[in-house]
Amino acid sequence: MTVEAARTPGTLQRVLIYAVLLLAALFFLMPLAAMVFTSLKTMPEITGAAGFESNTILTPPQAPSTEAWGTAWQSACIAVACEGLRGYFWNSIVMVVFAVFFSVMFGAINGYVLAKWRFRGDNIIFGMLLFGCFIPFQIVLIPMARLLGFLDMAGTLHGLIFVHLCYGIPFTTLFFRNFYVTIPDELISAGRIDGAGFWSIFFLILMPISLPIFVVAIIWQFTNVWNDFLFGASFAGADARPLMVALNNLVNTSTGTKAYNVDMAGAMIAALPTILVYVVGGRYFVRGLTSGAVKG
Repeated sequence: MTVEAARTPGTLQRVLIYAVLLLAALFFLMPLAAMVFTSLKTMPEITGAAGFESNTILTPPQAPSTEAWGTAWQSACIAVACEGLRGYFWNSIVMVVFAVFFSVMFGAINGYVLAKWRFRGDNIIFGMLLFGCFIPFQIVLIPMARLLGFLDMAGTLHGLIFVHLCYGIPFTTLFFRNFYVTIPDELISAGRIDGAGFWSIFFLILMPISLPIFVVAIIWQFTNVWNDFLFGASFAGADARPLMVALNNLVNTSTGTKAYNVDMAGAMIAALPTILVYVVGGRYFVRGLTSGAVKG
């Protein structure tokens, strides 16, 4: 028997492996299925009214309806006004676009400098940035609130973008620095010999081979910024609240009978952008992780 044949799993082994993976996938997908099914049901079906006695949380809807989705999108009660999730959804979109773009670009430049350009105190600076990755959110609330007040950005959307930018740069710097460390220094030296300067090396040599780590940083930052609740609840004014704060207010609003279908529809609306980002960039995310994103 050859070594390759010995390493190849048999048919029974493959069946067992796929069976375990399938069971694991079903286990982790059950909450998502429950959310989707509940969001497509009417309240009589959820509460087990006449004709729906056998209904459970994992029972597919007998009469699918998107009414709950429309209600969550248009009629979430925030404070005393029912404005829907729509406006807060776009607040989150604007916040994510600017916070992710600038934090990723600053992280890429910082990582490039710390990995390929030696200067006095570079390791100290990197250590300080690395320390920023481990600071809990709660510790920075009061200092950040004072800073936003000093900069006249308290309660504004651009103030919230600034908060996520500051908190995201240490992580993106770590990702890009550890990725660029794996790139041979000879490549940078060859660029210098050909007359390339600081920015030419970055944009013409490193950027074209950095797609995997860019996807890693973008997905990481997108997930953190989009799913953030603490900063949004602490620093955003009434008109600048992100989607997660609006979703929390929707779920905790008591207007008689609890509308579980509306709550689940709102949660699905909030989750769809993150799911889409992982579906589109998932393969690059794995490639980036395995090519230096968490090495060094």
